[in-house]
Amino acid sequence: MDEKTAQIARESLLLSSAPPSVAETLLENARAGAFKQGTMIFAQNDPAKAVFIVAKGWVKLYRTTQSGIETVVGVFTRGHSFGEAVALRGSHYPVCAEAVTDCTLIRLDARLLVSLLNSNPEAAAAMLAVTYAHLHELVAQIEQLKARTAPQRVAEFLLELTQHRVGPCSVDLPYDKNLIAGRLGMKPESLSRAFSRLRDQGVVVRRETAEINDVRKLRSFVEEDRSKAWHQG
Repeated sequence: MDEKTAQIARESLLLSSAPPSVAETLLENARAGAFKQGTMIFAQNDPAKAVFIVAKGWVKLYRTTQSGIETVVGVFTRGHSFGEAVALRGSHYPVCAEAVTDCTLIRLDARLLVSLLNSNPEAAAAMLAVTYAHLHELVAQIEQLKARTAPQRVAEFLLELTQHRVGPCSVDLPYDKNLIAGRLGMKPESLSRAFSRLRDQGVVVRRETAEINDVRKLRSFVEEDRSKAWHQG
């Protein structure tokens, strides 16, 4: 693993709060691997032998029902980790993981991680903090689904892709629109309608790019009361 990739891992939520000695031991025994778009990283019910950190690209986690319907559980990019909870329990992955773009992943051995946590209370406390942060993100996603209209959810998604706080900007959609719809808990046709409604908020989507006329105005729209935003959207 090159130093640039290792540094991404050190700065990830998973390792940034861990004792440096624990992080370095994990990285010394880790390996980075490239995955082409569409590659299955692990399948639902596979033994959870590793924890992964995304160094480049995007990965989706999803479940497939008995009827064949795919439900997107999460989409992760640089610095995000996945697989911790089940790996620590020595269990099986409850979801599938797939590269939705060409990506680079850092693979940490689950048995080594458990051994280090058992021998280092500070590392165990750091892992609890990571677990809490993931739970907080999940609660935020549920709140987003319940408390915001479809156009508001799409607007928030677009704002997450830019560092701009004011003025106009352009953002590249990181993956296909069907996956964006799944990530936001809606059908593709609902996503298309949401994009159309956001024109009134100064958003124009062309192929894989969204042009935002005024970032501050769009953020105000996201934070509006659901009933008011519904009538505007």
